[in-house]
Amino acid sequence: MRRIALRGLTFDVRDGGPDDGEPVLLLHGFPQHGGVWDRVSGRLHQARLRTIALDQRAYSPGARPDDVPAYRMTELAADAVALLDALNIPAAHVVGHDLGAVVGWHLAGRHPGRVSTLTAVSAPHPLASAAALLEDPDQRQRSAYLRLFRQHSRPERVLLADGARRLRGVFAGSGLADSEVDGYVGPLLDFPVLSAALNWYRAFSRGDLDGIGPISCPTTHVWSDGDIALGRYGAERCGAYVTGPYRFVELTGVSHWIPDQAPDALAHAITERIGSRTGS
Repeated sequence: MRRIALRGLTFDVRDGGPDDGEPVLLLHGFPQHGGVWDRVSGRLHQARLRTIALDQRAYSPGARPDDVPAYRMTELAADAVALLDALNIPAAHVVGHDLGAVVGWHLAGRHPGRVSTLTAVSAPHPLASAAALLEDPDQRQRSAYLRLFRQHSRPERVLLADGARRLRGVFAGSGLADSEVDGYVGPLLDFPVLSAALNWYRAFSRGDLDGIGPISCPTTHVWSDGDIALGRYGAERCGAYVTGPYRFVELTGVSHWIPDQAPDALAHAITERIGSRTGS
């Protein structure tokens, strides 16, 4: 673990693999941190790839601004660009899971020159997500939790009540041991830390969709049919928002927590995308 100052904040970064390997930027989602990629990184190192896993805003102790707008997707994508600048990396292969995938879509859409390939795990293109929320009753039901998460203070109280029973419960079906769940939940048991993580949801706005447009880089979307938060409707429409080479990978019998539960399959999808970046 190293600490890197970016844009007036200090971020924790896990940098591993061969120094001369092609760089892969790994972006986590809620309620995890850069350690979610530990199972995947070793497999990527075997493929001679360098991995850079960022603990993003709210998850790095030195990067927890107080104001909600500081957690807009444009800010999160700008952090990733600043990290690449700090490491003298002109462009990286970007992999994101959950909200980290949303950051990846924004990074590829707003800063296309910095993204060699994109592997978006679980979360489809934001415009596909928006279409699903508008058109698919199933997705609206799956996303009902967002109404809670966007409220002030209440979601923290709900998630932390009864020994954080509900926060731990989001990992149901992941196959993770209690100690592994504790590794993710433990840092968020402090009310202000969890509040900062939830600010990602509070900062969402329709303006996030402005300027993102279609994705031109080679892209793979990895989705699992056991995902309780993100349904098939948006996943299958994701390719409509990619103009570059595109591949849709469906994992059967896997929950939302793909990096934890199916690291081999995910590493294979990533290395296939990197190795065949000009193909479908």
